[in-house]
Amino acid sequence: MLFIYRFLTFFLFPLFALLIFLRKIIKKEDSNRFKEKIFSSFFSSNRNYNKKLYWFHAASIGEVLSIMPLIDELNEKNTNLDFLITTVTLSSSNLINEKLLEYKNITHRFFPLDSNHLVKKFLDQWMPDIVCFVDSEIWPNFLIEIKKRNIPLALVNARITKKTYMRWKKFSSFSKLIFSKFDLCLASSLDSKNNLENLKAKNIKNFGNLKFCVNNVYKNLDHTNKKVLDNYRVWCAANTHEGEEIICLKTHIEVKKEFTNLLTIIIPRHINRVKNIKKICENLKLKSQILKDGSQIDSNIDVLIINSFGVLQKYYDYCDNVFIGKSMIKKLELVGGQNPIEAAKSSCRIYHGPFIYNFLEIYNLLESYNITEQVENANELKKSLIKNLKNKKIIDKIQIEQLNTYGNKILKNTVNELNYIIKK
Repeated sequence: MLFIYRFLTFFLFPLFALLIFLRKIIKKEDSNRFKEKIFSSFFSSNRNYNKKLYWFHAASIGEVLSIMPLIDELNEKNTNLDFLITTVTLSSSNLINEKLLEYKNITHRFFPLDSNHLVKKFLDQWMPDIVCFVDSEIWPNFLIEIKKRNIPLALVNARITKKTYMRWKKFSSFSKLIFSKFDLCLASSLDSKNNLENLKAKNIKNFGNLKFCVNNVYKNLDHTNKKVLDNYRVWCAANTHEGEEIICLKTHIEVKKEFTNLLTIIIPRHINRVKNIKKICENLKLKSQILKDGSQIDSNIDVLIINSFGVLQKYYDYCDNVFIGKSMIKKLELVGGQNPIEAAKSSCRIYHGPFIYNFLEIYNLLESYNITEQVENANELKKSLIKNLKNKKIIDKIQIEQLNTYGNKILKNTVNELNYIIKK
């Protein structure tokens, strides 16, 4: 199987390179730096060999945010470190560019294609002292070459869902070869830990999800927009998927019978759907506005539809009540759920549907703190909202402090494990 994988990554390399170039044309890749993914001459190592280099590969924004507390903790313990962060998505690179202003010892590069010739040249240039792949990033050529060079290798905040596990299980010998390369696997959940064990990974530990360690950076709403929202009773539906907006809008209609000054904020998971959501509003005779970043909110609307990335936090900070999507759609049952931690640490009361497999343990923990509530339909969501919209702040600060304490414990255990394998 390894031979087939390597043959395909070599033979199909020109096609992958062409696809990246086409993505650049439609502005889904960085117009200049896309070359880092396909040409070794653009790896541009600025390695300081007098310092130890931690390399973290985190595919997208959520994974990048989850490792920043790790980097902060490692920096605090040792001033002689450098960090390389590789990512895949354009949005994650934009986030890293912002973070680079705060740090002097972090370099960002795009992750190159997992083709053997690029893998070897990338490692030749950067020569990391430890490599940490985050979440479910498994790249066979990289993993094998890293272990050939005896570089400590960890899978951090590992998330191996049932769907991912079944896919790897079809190639049991290959999966055993690949997962055995990790010196350390830090599972994000008990379910992932069990799946890693079945895939024959070694040195598996489960301290909890690193996303509990992320400190919310509060971004205040524009002053004028906040004044407009202050005239309403506001709740938010975040990370919604197709089929969930209609549930939330029908909920809005019913709740507005109780609170005439109700405003619903909808933040879809994929903002290319905002026009479709507005159309649904029109069909229901609801006044709506698509809000772009930097625009002003109209003063006479029912529904505000957010058309920008990276703004969840400011709305979580404002709203006491939040419905988190990808949880009401039956067909998404095996991949259901979106991360509720950010909303929880903003003291939001969180509502979700029954399909939360991807974040089941997190939701169970938050439910034990009385932060989350499962609703089955628009009627149940309506009843909960009416009850809780009457209260100004629902979640107690003590509950948030408990979450922060839990996150700090995960962080310290993770750092200790990484320091141990790099010193072995």
